[in-house]
Amino acid sequence: MKIAIIGCGNMGMAFANSFIQYNLVSKQELILIEKNKERGDILQEQKAGIVVDTISEKVASADLIILSVKPQDYPSVSAELARFIKPTQIVLSIMAGIPIANIQASLSHDLVVRAMPNTPALLGMGMTAFAAASAVGMSDIRKVENLINSTGRAVFLEEESLLDAVTGLSGSGPAYFFYLIKAMIDAGVKMGFEPAMASLLVKQTMLGSYHLMQTSDKTLDELIQAVASKGGTTEAALKTFQENLVAEGLQKGIIAAKDRAKELAN
Repeated sequence: MKIAIIGCGNMGMAFANSFIQYNLVSKQELILIEKNKERGDILQEQKAGIVVDTISEKVASADLIILSVKPQDYPSVSAELARFIKPTQIVLSIMAGIPIANIQASLSHDLVVRAMPNTPALLGMGMTAFAAASAVGMSDIRKVENLINSTGRAVFLEEESLLDAVTGLSGSGPAYFFYLIKAMIDAGVKMGFEPAMASLLVKQTMLGSYHLMQTSDKTLDELIQAVASKGGTTEAALKTFQENLVAEGLQKGIIAAKDRAKELAN
C-alpha cells in the first residue's frame, strides 16, 4: 500500500510513524506533503519518507490519502488535490469539524472516510472513532481500521453524526483528565507538599487506578465503594463532590464540547 499524508504536523506524523513501526508501509511508499519549509527540512533530515512541498501528480500514485491539515487551510488544499485525485483512491480525513459530504463535494470524490483521533495517538495509545461514506466498501473500511489501530484503538461508527459526540468525549478527553490531575496536584500543594511530590503522588495514583480498573471485574461504582468506607475520608471527599455537582459539571462540559464541534461542522 502507498500512502500520502497531506500536512505533517504532530498528528499526521503520529500516523506516519505508527504505520512504519508496524510495517504497514515502508518509507519508500510514504509520501509526506509538507508546505512549511522548516518542517519539511526536518523530515528530510530524518528520512521520514518521500518528502515534498506541493501537492502534485505524486499523490495520484497513492492508494490512501490522509488529510491532516488545519480545517481553515482545507479550502486551498482541496482546490489543489482535486486536480490529481483518482476515483479509486481512499481519502481519510483527520481534520476536525469538516463533514464527509463537504469533502466529497470539494474534491468531487466519493470514497471518503472521516476520523477523530486524540493526542495519545502520538504515543501509539490513541482512541480514534471513524465513519465512512456509503460508497466505501467494507474491505476498504477494514484496511483503514487496521491502519488506525496502529495508533492505538479504532472504532467504526455507522453514523457520522456521532463523531461530534466523539469529539466531545474522547477527542477532547485528554484535556479533561489533565484538568482533574492538575486540580489534585494543586490540592496537594495547598496541603503542604512540594509540587514535585504532589505530582508524583497524584500521577502514580492515576496510573495504578487505571490498571486496577482494567483488570478488575468490579463495576466503577463497586470500585469507588471499595475505597470509600462508611464515615471515612473518601466518603467525605465524595460527599463534597456531590454537593458541588462535580459529576454534573463534567457531563455538561463534555456536552458543550460536542455542541461546539457540531457548530464548527456547520
